[in-house]
Amino acid sequence: MQHQNLFVFDIETVPDTDAVPNLTGFDDPDVAARRAEIERYHLEITDGRNAFPRQPFHKIVAISFLEAEIERDGAHETYLLKELRSGGEAGFDEAKLIQGFFTYLQRLRPRLVSFNGRGFDLPVLKYRAMVHGVSAPFLYQSGDKWNSYTSRYSDDWHCDLMEVLSDYGASARVKLNEVCAVMGYPGKFGVDGAQVAPMFDAGKLGEIRDYCETDVLNTYLVYLRHMLHRGSQTVDGYNRAVADIVSLIETERESRPHLGQFLEAWGEASGNEFML
Repeated sequence: MQHQNLFVFDIETVPDTDAVPNLTGFDDPDVAARRAEIERYHLEITDGRNAFPRQPFHKIVAISFLEAEIERDGAHETYLLKELRSGGEAGFDEAKLIQGFFTYLQRLRPRLVSFNGRGFDLPVLKYRAMVHGVSAPFLYQSGDKWNSYTSRYSDDWHCDLMEVLSDYGASARVKLNEVCAVMGYPGKFGVDGAQVAPMFDAGKLGEIRDYCETDVLNTYLVYLRHMLHRGSQTVDGYNRAVADIVSLIETERESRPHLGQFLEAWGEASGNEFML
């Protein structure tokens, strides 16, 4: 199947404190106490190595994505940026957020692009979809045995850059921020994942979505460089895609200040050399 669109996505989460009483019997209603109990539980089951909650114990508070149309010229692809935005309405409703995500994907049937999406984002989305009774049959019924959304090595269906760039674990699985640092992309600036829960508690949902969108932009930039490296894109195609990003930011930076901040951070990281 030749996908017609790219769908670069990222999620932000907070611990699911509602599950704590069922998990450990800890029934203190205080949210901070329950988060501490989730950490205690995960430290216990990992012999003190990792307090980060496993995938089912994350509540999704933001899903951001970039959509680009794929144009083909022989062996080469060019990507035409269509939009960068976050799902959801003004308030927070996890069930509606997840339903909207899978409904949109079912209609679009795109090539997915992520950074650790197979290891974290999609598993969390699947678990939370099951929590809310959200169906996504297309995710399992599209393609064939070797080429599908569920096939780990089918990067034409889902290119998880963390997996692909490490040769599926043959070399170290690095962080998105580390890749961005060596390529002259902004990476993390201002906010990181550890701040999402306090921001959510403070009602700063819009700021969480803004942060998530900058992670999507970083992921897209790394993907563009990856496709250039593997010969699926020309230098002209890469520069055209970068120009689309800059144009989007320049058009929307007044109403979406985080995009202007991203461009400024990109300029600092790259010495104001955006093109190749």
